Amino acid sequence: MDIAHANTIPIAQILGQLDIHPKRTTAHRLLYLSPVRLEKTPSFWVYLKTNRWHDYGDGRGGDPVDLVCAYLKFCREAHTVSDALRWINNMGVAPYQFKPPAFEQTLPDAPSLVLKSRKPIQHLGLIHYLEKRGIPLEIAHRHLKEIHVRNLNTQKSFFALGFANEEGGYELRNPFFKGSLGAKSISFIRGTEPKPDSIHLFEGFMDYLSAVAQLDGKGFKGDAIVTNSLSCLKQAIPYIQNYGYRTAFTWLDNDPAGEKATAALNEFFKTQADLTHTPMNKIYAPHKDVNAWHMHQRNLTL
Repeated sequence: MDIAHANTIPIAQILGQLDIHPKRTTAHRLLYLSPVRLEKTPSFWVYLKTNRWHDYGDGRGGDPVDLVCAYLKFCREAHTVSDALRWINNMGVAPYQFKPPAFEQTLPDAPSLVLKSRKPIQHLGLIHYLEKRGIPLEIAHRHLKEIHVRNLNTQKSFFALGFANEEGGYELRNPFFKGSLGAKSISFIRGTEPKPDSIHLFEGFMDYLSAVAQLDGKGFKGDAIVTNSLSCLKQAIPYIQNYGYRTAFTWLDNDPAGEKATAALNEFFKTQADLTHTPMNKIYAPHKDVNAWHMHQRNLTL
């Protein structure tokens, strides 16, 4: 796909692929919450006749390719014009459409959580929780934050470990709570090698951190995606499609849901040239997931 072709794709269609929908509609323009920065009051206008956008919150604007470059930059991804063209091709034009497993359903709305503070992990309760899970603090500091949130439904506040996702939200965990803050989305972690030839897929961040711990904290040479929920599995596809990975390692749960998701990914991997799928389940069987196996390896129990 070239720039001229990409710029003929309606911006509204691109935003729709991101599940971003207008807050206000007129005959000639659409108003959105900005997809390239955080805001609470919509100020991002799409002009239908010219197929251009303008973010009145920060003054930026442009054509569809400019938008995708700005979006990728906001998501902390490579954001050159070439990256944008590949992303547009994967999201809206590519012939293969990934179908999530039938068991997946939309998750219910999370409690009304509001961020109070975010900082490096210091809370002793959270440190002890990591120890019980077998996650060294050094590894946790690289990937997690100590998140202080308030639940507007109960008017109570609590601390949790926060794992950032690609939509600016966090997956939250503590010994008594499992949920999310902000938009539910996947997390993408760059490997230690530039332009790696492998990608690793995990369901939860505890599984990912457990695998890193098994590597003595050195991390994967290849990139990694944590879905944070199998309901987000479809979001991982544009990161893999036509990228040039040679091996895809899946680390999903040893249960019916994990098996269905692994099978669905396997069908997708078959559509990618020279991409080999390597399920890693045998390594951590008969345990349900990577973290349970990791804890067993270290003689830990919750």
